[in-house]
Amino acid sequence: MKYIPTIGIECHVQLCTKTKLFSEVDNDARGKEPNACVSPVDYALPGMLPRLNGEAIKLAIRAGRAMNCKINASSRFDRKHYFYPDSPKGYQITQFYQPIIGAGYVELPSGTKIRIEHAHLEGDAGKLTHFDTYSLVDLNRVDTPLIEIVSMPDIHSAKDAHDYCKELWRLMCYARVTYGDLYNGNMRFDINTSLAPEGADKLGTRTEVKNLNSFRSVERAVEYEIARQTKILESGEKVVQETRGWNDATGKTTGQRSKEEAKDYRYMPEPDLPPINLSDVFIETESAKLPLMPKDYREKFKGKIADDILEILLDYPSLMKKLDEVESKFAKIISNLFASVLLSEEKSAEYLNDLPTAKDLNELAEMNEKKELSSTATKEVFLRLFDPQMKGRGAKNIAKELGLIQENDLGALEAIVDVVLAKPETKKAQEDFKAGQEKVIGFLVGQVMKESHGKANPSAVQEILRKKLS
Repeated sequence: MKYIPTIGIECHVQLCTKTKLFSEVDNDARGKEPNACVSPVDYALPGMLPRLNGEAIKLAIRAGRAMNCKINASSRFDRKHYFYPDSPKGYQITQFYQPIIGAGYVELPSGTKIRIEHAHLEGDAGKLTHFDTYSLVDLNRVDTPLIEIVSMPDIHSAKDAHDYCKELWRLMCYARVTYGDLYNGNMRFDINTSLAPEGADKLGTRTEVKNLNSFRSVERAVEYEIARQTKILESGEKVVQETRGWNDATGKTTGQRSKEEAKDYRYMPEPDLPPINLSDVFIETESAKLPLMPKDYREKFKGKIADDILEILLDYPSLMKKLDEVESKFAKIISNLFASVLLSEEKSAEYLNDLPTAKDLNELAEMNEKKELSSTATKEVFLRLFDPQMKGRGAKNIAKELGLIQENDLGALEAIVDVVLAKPETKKAQEDFKAGQEKVIGFLVGQVMKESHGKANPSAVQEILRKKLS
């Protein structure tokens, strides 16, 4: 029997506000000591009341628009009750009944659209670190503002699960609503996977794999769950609805606890926070702050940049923004330099924060186009544009200082070729070429390059040699 997998994904996106969702504490705890970014509100000191961070509302609107979602003018907060050491209040403040972000969709690079059911604002839980006989609690992450994005069960392969999570990450980074630091948990993915016989009108029993923080882990976890559930069903047994953990080292999921239902959390309206009511003008004002998104860049550079190069560069918003500033006719060469030279450098992460000016990049590309620079020299000048000691000198001046500008004057080149052809050590190569041995032309070009101290244009030199020897 053939089984069809169905995958739904819940993504938690940590918003990049300066302070937390309900307190005036630093929201960015990366690199900070445990429990350094907390307040009486965060650790639920009796009598402490939450105060809503208005900036989180603005970022939620922008995030919703990035996913083509409806923004609900009226929303409210609710309490989700559960008892765990990383939740000091004994409940999480979230949005269950009236979320701020309504239905929408995310379009994958393949053109497939994954529907979004809704996305809601909530405060994050803390972090537990487990040891053999005890656990430690870090409350730095408590009530950092999240939006939880809930997809519809529209995904049916591990690859599409990977692509959806990656595109979602891109959308949130381009919209500038999150730092997008996957290593530090700025975005985390919960994967619900179920299998049903082909043609069935009802989905199978689902399992949830929680807290994945890489696209590769998402793909591998889905692949493993599909294989595991297929084996269970083919043996005549039933899949257990449960929450499972992912072990990246072993490539396996393991059971953790039975899967809770909404009724288990005893949702109730949050009494300490008033409803959120947004005007149409406010929603449109925040929506207008959305910059160019991946889809916009795909449309803009279609046919100008190779698709595989473009998909690599789309992982780096700063590169796409810079590429948009460069003259359109130079997009191909600059994109190739970004992808093949810049991103292969050890200091690429550092360079991304201080890119050359569009003027310098245009000048470099123009020199390459006019054959004033060889491809090797173009790469060398490109990297020198990142050198602090070369800043502000301009691509052309750097090329001149390094003696990299090619000689293109045909008269001057012809004179150099004549000098080389007059040398006794080139006579045999000349005779071999005339006898039909094409490969010796490379030796002769090399001799001309040597005579010109590397400044001759190789293609022009070859053309002159062929003309003189024919």
